[in-house]
Amino acid sequence: QVQLVESGGGLVQPGGSLRLSCAASGSIFGIYGKGWYRQAPGKQRELVASITSGDSTNYADSVKGRFTISRDNAKNTVYLQMNGLKPEDTALYYCNAMTALGVYWGQGTQVTVSS
Repeated sequence: QVQLVESGGGLVQPGGSLRLSCAASGSIFGIYGKGWYRQAPGKQRELVASITSGDSTNYADSVKGRFTISRDNAKNTVYLQMNGLKPEDTALYYCNAMTALGVYWGQGTQVTVSS
């Protein structure tokens, strides 16, 4: 089992920045990749960014150049630095962890971009 706890969401004005964190605990040695997803009201959950154990990264086209995913292995934490936020980035952001036994999800953290 892997437990994931997200933090760092909040209300920010357009053009602002936020950094989301996702701390993992439990059977973390089996994790081979982590990702950030988001789900806006009435829309499907979509991939925002992902990072593998080899530090390969992948981004949705809509966030390329604005968001950066990174990880701190010593803290078992993955981050999502979000710059240049837009109202359309408003969503509930989830992190996940991919293991050989399955995919685990956190509870989510709300990001609202509004003036």
